[in-house]
Order: sequence, then C-alpha cells, then structure tokens
Amino acid sequence: MRRPHVMSRLIHGEAKTPKWDFSHHVVPPMPSSVTFRLSSAARGAQGFAEFAAPTSQRGKRRPIYIYDRLDEPIRGMLEENLAAAEGADTSVTFASGMAAISAVFLLLCRAGDDVVAHRTLYGCTHSLLSSWMPRLDVTTRFADLSDPARLTRLITPRTRAVYVESPTNPTLEVLDLGGLAEVVKRANRRRRPEARVRLVVDNTFTSPLGQRPLAHGADLVVASLTKHLSGFGTDLGGMVAGAKEHESGLFLVRKDFGGVLASKNAWPILVYGLPTLAVRLAAQQERALTVARFLEAHPKVAAVRYPGLDSFPWKNLARAQMTDPAGHFMPGTLVYFVMKGAPAKARKAAQRVVDHVAKDAYTLTLAVSLGHVRTLIEHPASMTHAALDAKAQVAAGIDPGGIRLSVGLEDPRDLVADLEDALARA
Repeated sequence: MRRPHVMSRLIHGEAKTPKWDFSHHVVPPMPSSVTFRLSSAARGAQGFAEFAAPTSQRGKRRPIYIYDRLDEPIRGMLEENLAAAEGADTSVTFASGMAAISAVFLLLCRAGDDVVAHRTLYGCTHSLLSSWMPRLDVTTRFADLSDPARLTRLITPRTRAVYVESPTNPTLEVLDLGGLAEVVKRANRRRRPEARVRLVVDNTFTSPLGQRPLAHGADLVVASLTKHLSGFGTDLGGMVAGAKEHESGLFLVRKDFGGVLASKNAWPILVYGLPTLAVRLAAQQERALTVARFLEAHPKVAAVRYPGLDSFPWKNLARAQMTDPAGHFMPGTLVYFVMKGAPAKARKAAQRVVDHVAKDAYTLTLAVSLGHVRTLIEHPASMTHAALDAKAQVAAGIDPGGIRLSVGLEDPRDLVADLEDALARA
C-alpha cells in the first residue's frame, strides 16, 4: 500500500493492526474491562513473559492482554499512531505529561547521575528536577542552552540527559535542536552504551504535526497529550516516543509506578484528537497571527513573541525547524506578550488584564493548559511558573508582566475585541 499523507494517517492510523479486529468496527469501541480473560495458565504465563520483553514481537502479532496497567488495545492503537506521527519506532503513553517526563528521568538516570536542562522550563518540570530528583541523588544544572556550543562545556562524565523544550514555556524561545544533538553525539563517541547522554525534547507546544525533534537528532520526545493532541480540554495524558530500545524500560516504569493512561482517556484522543489535529492547527494558527499582529501594534504592549511574526527573534531557526511533514512552516498557536512598564508595574498590569478576562471576556478564558479549541490566557509568573521564586523566574527569562495566550478557534474579530477591552483596563 502506498504511504498515506499525514492528515489521512492521523485519522486512520494503521490500516491493519493486531491490536483490534477491524472487520466490523469503523470506529474502535471503548473497552470497559480492566482485566482480560485467559484461556489457560500457559497463555497467561506467555503473556507475562512477552510483556515488555526487548525481543518481543510487539506490534507484529496479536498481543496477549492480561491487565490494563500492562497493556490494552485502545491505548496500544493510540501509541502506534503517535509513534508514526513523531517518526519514532515506538511510543509509550502515560496518565499525564508529567508522568511521562518523570518516567524518562527514571529510565535514564541512576543515583549519582547528572542532568543538564535549559534554563526555561514548565514550572512543574523545573520542580521535578530541582525538588524531587535530588532525593534520588540525581542533580540538575540549569543553563542557557540557546548556544549549542555552551553545552559542550556542561556535559560531564556523570551526565545522562540533556533536557529542553522548544519552543520554551512560556517565552517561546526556539532552541537549535540539531546543534544540541550534534554536541550530544560528539560527547557519546567514547562512551559505553549504558553511559550515553540522551537528548530529550518536550514537544508539547508544537505537536508532532508542527515539529518532530527525533528528525533533528533528539533521542526521546515527550509531550502532554492533554494539549494539542487532545485538543478539547477533556482528557489528561502524556507520551514518550523514541527508539525501540527504550520501549521495554518505559513499559516497566509505567507498570511499577502506575502512571498508566486509562483507556477511557486514550479513546477520545485516538478517535477525536488526532484525526482533527491538522484542521484545528491550520485554523488556530491563522487566528494566532491575527491576534499577534494586533498585540504588536498596541501601545500598552512592550513586546510580542510569536514565530509567525517577522519580529520574532528566532524567526529563521523557527522556519527551518517548526514544519509539518511536507515542509510547510507551522508557527503554532501560542502567543507570549509583555506589558509595558517597570517589573512591578508591568506585573500589576498583566494581572489586571487577566482579571478582566476572568470576569468580562466572552472568547477568552482565564485558565492554564493550552492547545484547546477555546482560547486560554494566563499569567505565568503567578500561575504556571509560580513554583519558581522571583529570582529563578528572572534567571529563566520569565517577565513579571508576561502573559501567555493559547489561541483557539473563535472568530479572530471577537478575540481582538476581548483583548482590546482587557488591555484598556491595564
């Protein structure tokens, strides 16, 4: 069969899969059982022996399902489709994006190991690395990785992971993934396989339709399924994608730590989220550009970051890196803008904007999360990145007067009107 284009692939997935019988179902049914009937003790033993085995025929023959926490068909089908979208050998899903990120560090790091991370990260990821991983004797050094050459001096014999977001949350800084991957590749030339450094990229802000970090040399990609891949704000989930060699370890981490994606959450993402991703992003990006241009011209706004603007600081890198599988530029749905004034004044102005939205806006919703069909607005300094103190926020480049906007599918004229009203109160 000829290779289908990405929009068709997101809708139909594998034409044939051993995970479900498609003889009669157009849409796969939602499972309602957490345990599966076994025809004999021998079949049960075979299922346990094959689960997460590195040499298993997973994906090539019908699996033996035992218990939901190990594997089940809907989640398995979603993982097939996500792996194809990311250009990966495999993907493993989790109960949330943070469960997926945690699993990666549990997979890659042992006591005494070291992580190098970009200075700007999602607040909960920063908290995981700075507050929880040290309890396992895994340390993290946060640094400015905008220049890949700087990473060369930061990797030590103890380093096992380099972790970045691109674009970053919330400032939309774009990192040179290919450049970082080349530094990691050079560092691994004289290392034993078990001591290799892995480049891990959080791809939540773009989705695999807008960027595929593995194609730029990353080892593993993580994402929150809750965002663009779900798209409707109804289902929580996370994903790790990469080479086949990581699959067994990720399955075992998920089994033992219990961060499993429920089939009832996997089903809507498989049936509604992925199939509508391409059309949603195309429409949302058009609206995001309209909104970004309005904000750029507003007298109370000091700066606007949106990859689709000519003024975007990393415009050339974004156009080379943030593309769909056909090579078309995908600037995304996120806009970050900063209110004018000294830090304290700008912070108060930003809070007045979002407070007005919470009370009086029609098309804007004050809420965290992103990538949904509804436009969401938030103040990172006091919300998603509140886990960082003021000094750490400054070090991460998070402006006190910064506002993150995730543009949905509303009419752009209404979005602009609501923003104009909110900014009038700033």
